[in-house]
Amino acid sequence: MTHRLSEPDPARFGETFLPDQQPPRVHPKVLQDEFVAAAEWAARYLNELPANPVGRPMPARQRARLREGRLGREPGDLGRVLDFVRDQIAPYPTGNGHPAFFAWINSPPAPAGVVAELLASAVNATCGMGENALMDLERGTVRMLAGLAGLPDRTGGVLTSGGSMANLLALATARTWYLTRRGSADGPAYDRDHARLTVYYSAQAHMSVAKAASCIGLPAHRLRPVTTDAHDRLDPAALHAAVAADLDAGLLPFCTVSTLGTTATGAVDPLEPVTRLCRSVGMWHHADGAWGGLGAAVPALAPRYQGVGDLDSMTVDPHKTLSVPVGCGALLVPDPEHLHTAFAHQASYLAAAEPDALPWLSHSTIELTRPGTRALALWATLQHLGRDGVTDLIEHYLRLAEELRDRITAEPRLELLAGGPWPVACFRVTDTRSSDPDALQTRVARRVQENGRAYLATVAVRGSTALRACLCNYRTTTADLDLLLREVLHAADADH
Repeated sequence: MTHRLSEPDPARFGETFLPDQQPPRVHPKVLQDEFVAAAEWAARYLNELPANPVGRPMPARQRARLREGRLGREPGDLGRVLDFVRDQIAPYPTGNGHPAFFAWINSPPAPAGVVAELLASAVNATCGMGENALMDLERGTVRMLAGLAGLPDRTGGVLTSGGSMANLLALATARTWYLTRRGSADGPAYDRDHARLTVYYSAQAHMSVAKAASCIGLPAHRLRPVTTDAHDRLDPAALHAAVAADLDAGLLPFCTVSTLGTTATGAVDPLEPVTRLCRSVGMWHHADGAWGGLGAAVPALAPRYQGVGDLDSMTVDPHKTLSVPVGCGALLVPDPEHLHTAFAHQASYLAAAEPDALPWLSHSTIELTRPGTRALALWATLQHLGRDGVTDLIEHYLRLAEELRDRITAEPRLELLAGGPWPVACFRVTDTRSSDPDALQTRVARRVQENGRAYLATVAVRGSTALRACLCNYRTTTADLDLLLREVLHAADADH
């Protein structure tokens, strides 16, 4: 049972005691006790994570119970919230808090971010409308991210729920910018030109790019996944050919999306030749740096980010690279006025109190109500790290990835297929007795997951199924790398 402090003494609290404790009202002492109990449990949970299984299957009965959504008539005890999380939610995580989780780019929560989210939830200010401290803090944290990413000092933007929302905002902004320049932002001209818009992106781009294009009304036949080179980077020559062909066909190329850290292999698309092409034909150049947007801050990666300051927009996900708790992405735009053009809408009930006040952040995105937890969690994490700490954290992941690739290369039963420069390794179990090597990789990954000591996933690399291990947990050590490979080989042995 969860330890609770003593019950509140009405005589001690005098007028603050509420005779009618009908929810959501809670006596201050009860609330304090619950905060203390929750904090103690959270600290213990995070501390004990490495000793627990990475993941565990959820019983079918438990799944059904959570899905039922039953609500009783009588008020419940506040203490049941912690009990419910401890017994029904925490035992069945995604697994991304564990140092032996290598499946996807899902980081564990940074301690500073966990504390900050609680505090921001208590303040409960919206970062969409009305002037408040958290809205200004969001403006400041956006500038911090822009500085780390190598973007100009004038850069603005907004925090988002993640890279998917940031990419959606970027493509919507690019569309408005493009059509406004053509004088076709409204009326029959809009219908005529919108029906010819085309967007370009690497064939290795995250699926959220195509989804964002669909959400702003572009059909699949006007989306252009561009072939990649031998290192999984967008091929500028292939991009040039695709754009030229569409121009000849009377279409309107309006945006190219480069990827900084592809999900599958960690590749970084070349920026400068893409920007030159975009400028020559009047396209917007957006970079999806959800994973790798901060590479310019790392000396070993900086040469690959030449020209980053000339981008029109960039996506960054602090909940990936920096371990800010889930739900914190960002869209960075060197000229934030483009966001206002795309998203600012007026209403009589949302007039700013001061005529010279800065535009509310709701004018830079599609959200009006926006949580302040993003801004404070990001600020707290960045302050805890410092600029050098950000670089050190990324370099930690890069070193681990290099060591993992070396271990894979040294193991005769494993074959390294791809990986880098961002911290990922794509590899295969080599077994000449297997009639279906792709199916073998899938079975190995499933067995590793089911065993619960490590966790990795599969991905398609150049037409083949590969095991994929991503490094994005600040707790991961070389011992976890050895554990992962032992688990992979053990799972492969079970195939015979």
